[in-house]
Amino acid sequence: MSLFLGFDAGGTKTDCVLIDSAGRLLAETRGGGANPMRAGFARACDVLGETAQRALADAGRNAENIRAICAGVAGAGRPRVARRIKSYFLHAFPHAAVRIVTDIELALSAAVGDGPGVVIIAGTGSAVGGRNAAGQVARAGGWGPWIGDDGSAYDVGRRAVKAALAARDGVGPATLLGEKILLAQETHDWQVVIGRIAKRPDSVFPQLFPLVTASAVAGDIVSQEILAHAGKLLAVLAANVVTALGLQDRSFLIAKSGGVFSEPSQLESVLSAELFRVAPKAKIEPLRVSPARAAAELARKSVAASVAHGS
Repeated sequence: MSLFLGFDAGGTKTDCVLIDSAGRLLAETRGGGANPMRAGFARACDVLGETAQRALADAGRNAENIRAICAGVAGAGRPRVARRIKSYFLHAFPHAAVRIVTDIELALSAAVGDGPGVVIIAGTGSAVGGRNAAGQVARAGGWGPWIGDDGSAYDVGRRAVKAALAARDGVGPATLLGEKILLAQETHDWQVVIGRIAKRPDSVFPQLFPLVTASAVAGDIVSQEILAHAGKLLAVLAANVVTALGLQDRSFLIAKSGGVFSEPSQLESVLSAELFRVAPKAKIEPLRVSPARAAAELARKSVAASVAHGS
């Protein structure tokens, strides 16, 4: 039986879905981050391979039956990245057709198929992309942690550490964040935390996002302001895409994807309020289908289309 693999590879986690030719879900697995621009190509390929092999093992199936693979990979908008990831899959699964897409393309497909819509991705990183009824596409953000990723979990975590240290130095308002960050990092020494950040910031900053939301719920004003600011930053990116596509007065879907939207917070409420000012007829909701499942379906449909066209 023909099998199809779909991947959603981000900065913090990678989801893999295995389905059969009838679209039945056979297995779902999760691994670490596989964004090549953050983890490196070797690590990214290791994670993709590990999640695929675990999915096959869980389903009791063989790699030789994989007919097609579709992987949504953060950073795949860079041709060099897409080529190297595709080369890895072609080597690992020589009988499979391989398609590499960006995380935005994949999220759009999961949200609206080939139709018009906008997707806001906010996990370890952040980016916004969209398409109008004429097929015109636009995107904003996605420039990485050094010059972008506004409103992402990385951004929120970085601002939380900065606020905690400002409070410690007496140059910023009091906040619960300092104590909570040290507790989460299992240390009493800020130098230990700074050392970890210097060595591998992705292992620290994104992981602090739930801590910031919990502090906000507990009434911490600094945490609430950090989340509200993140919501405004994401709204600016989304508004630029909406305007570029001429969707301001149209009815369309704005889909949210990523760990930042895993639970309600000031970030989401501010984001929604700002978006409704720009696009009052838009409908804002989470993705109905996981990106990894959407990728697997894209792989399956690509083979079906090839058969239908006799190729």
